[in-house]
Amino acid sequence: MKKLILVLTFLLLTFGELFSQSKVYTADIEGTIDLGLAPFIKRVIQNAETNLAEAVIFRINTFGGRVDAATQIKDAILDSKVMTIALVNKRAISAGALISLSCEKIVMVPGASMGASTVVDQTGAKQAEKAQSYMRSEFRATAEKTGRRTDIAEAMVDERVVIEGLVDSTQLLTLTSEEALKYGMADTVLSSIDELLIAYGLSDADVIELEENWGESVVRFLNNPIISSLLIMIGLVGMFTEIKSPGWGLPGTASIIALTLFFGTSYILELASVIEILLFIAGVALLLVEIFVVPGFGVFGVSGIILIVAGLFLGLLSDFKYIDWSIISVALVQLAGSFVLSIFLIYLLSRLLPRSQIWNKLILADNINSSSGYITSKPEYKKLVGKVGLALTDLRPSGTLIINKKRIDVVTDGEYIEAGTEVIVVRQSGSAVVVERTNKEE
Repeated sequence: MKKLILVLTFLLLTFGELFSQSKVYTADIEGTIDLGLAPFIKRVIQNAETNLAEAVIFRINTFGGRVDAATQIKDAILDSKVMTIALVNKRAISAGALISLSCEKIVMVPGASMGASTVVDQTGAKQAEKAQSYMRSEFRATAEKTGRRTDIAEAMVDERVVIEGLVDSTQLLTLTSEEALKYGMADTVLSSIDELLIAYGLSDADVIELEENWGESVVRFLNNPIISSLLIMIGLVGMFTEIKSPGWGLPGTASIIALTLFFGTSYILELASVIEILLFIAGVALLLVEIFVVPGFGVFGVSGIILIVAGLFLGLLSDFKYIDWSIISVALVQLAGSFVLSIFLIYLLSRLLPRSQIWNKLILADNINSSSGYITSKPEYKKLVGKVGLALTDLRPSGTLIINKKRIDVVTDGEYIEAGTEVIVVRQSGSAVVVERTNKEE
């Protein structure tokens, strides 16, 4: 019995020591700070808290990026229940400086720099005072929270702030490693993460390095302005094409997938909420009512377009407390570009596809021989060219025409024609009978 107790005690001590080994999590903050980085940083902190880690070390090397992304990351770090350490390896400029200041400890390698955080647009031009004021307050509040000098933090954003012996009223502040240490903006200067672990008594800790998982990488890729613009364009063009062709096909499916990816990514990155998604869905619903229930173009159509544009535009912006004009201008350019390209593609589709075999398949044209027992394109349809009839159904662009009391499946060159309109057969193209309005202007 005594031997059993000794063995159990030994096992408990052995495994207890194993499981009680302290943990340190590390993650890289490199390149451009974008909204796709925020979920990764939040996951790192969450894992560290769940596993009772001693610290999280962020290796920082960036020239900055989006203000809203930096603010999200800053908030996550300030709310962390685990000690956070910024290891500035080379540089923490602009948004990178704000993220560094949000950590409890700042370690800089020799020759590193931190600062130069005034808000600029995509061309590098300084933004309006409203954006600068917001960024100054963010830096002051963050420095105050972590016990650092608020005036030096503010001088990183505003060149008008004077720091005696460091910077005058004509210069934007950027600190070297030694300057940051001297003025209390950095806690120490060390050459490597190994030295950092020793300095903070973490040399025996289990160091766990986290990287972006495939889901975070996909979300970050889809959030790229070029990719998100393409998703919007595919969604709009696919939706238009599906409305114009009978049944359900590839365009509608592609539209739903593209818009789901766009709004799904925006929702994950806290760009879009349920409100933006509902705005877009309501806009599509009103547009469908205008097309199928109330032919023509009136209140429903205009309202639908406004709601669709509003939903897409707001889906490109984050919480308004993070917004500055540079972000708004990028969203405007991105959305305008998507709409212009969509309109251009829709025009090409409406002009070219009705004359192609691909379009004939989209409108379910029948190419089976009459010998099989099915009704097909008949040779006498050629005699219909020049004949006038009435549209029995809306032509969008396909539908049914009445000529000499006979129902004939027809298609337009992409034009929408309401039921009851007088039309004329202009040609037979393959198995399709093509018509247009009799009063069509030349």
